[in-house]
Amino acid sequence: MRPILKWSLVVLLGALALILIVPLIMRLSVAANTYNSTESVPETEVAIVLGASVVRDKPSPVLAARANEAVELYQKGKVQKILVTGDSGDSTHDEVTPVRDYLLESGIPTEDIFLDPSGFDTYSSMYRARAVFGTESATIVTQNFHLPRALFLARTLGIDAVGVVAPGGEYLWQSYLREIPASWKAIFDIILKRQPKFMGEPVTLSSFIPKA
Repeated sequence: MRPILKWSLVVLLGALALILIVPLIMRLSVAANTYNSTESVPETEVAIVLGASVVRDKPSPVLAARANEAVELYQKGKVQKILVTGDSGDSTHDEVTPVRDYLLESGIPTEDIFLDPSGFDTYSSMYRARAVFGTESATIVTQNFHLPRALFLARTLGIDAVGVVAPGGEYLWQSYLREIPASWKAIFDIILKRQPKFMGEPVTLSSFIPKA
């Protein structure tokens, strides 16, 4: 192999390793706090259902899978409340209300469902869960490709968090690729101590009164 090709390969592999180091470290750092089923997960204050796409005002399969895991956690007494967070920035895009309706249809009492319509990204969702809703312990529910970053952010921002892997998304390689830049962004958000654009008045889980 020519020296220039050899060094080019070394540089390429080094760059690839550097790119992957952050998501890899995130995944390894939260491995002990990650569970594959609701049976073995410890009890926490609230289940956090992170937003995803909706289809015709219904949760997408990925989002419905997250909601189903939250329902299981509630029914098994693993959590007392469910916080649904996502992007509901305008009247044409609402990730949280369809999940609330889905939870109600699954038998979750209205008073135990919290909505955070300003969870525009994972960092904002975790930041607001701690700063606005006063969450101290939580079980985060999302798919395998997303959970390490969400769990890393939650724990870094002061939440005693564990995570449950929701089914679905195992073969969405695009989602895993997207986590690479998203993980780097999460690190910069933490370093810069970014505050979400919308905060609002603090609301505690115990005093929250849902809208009719």
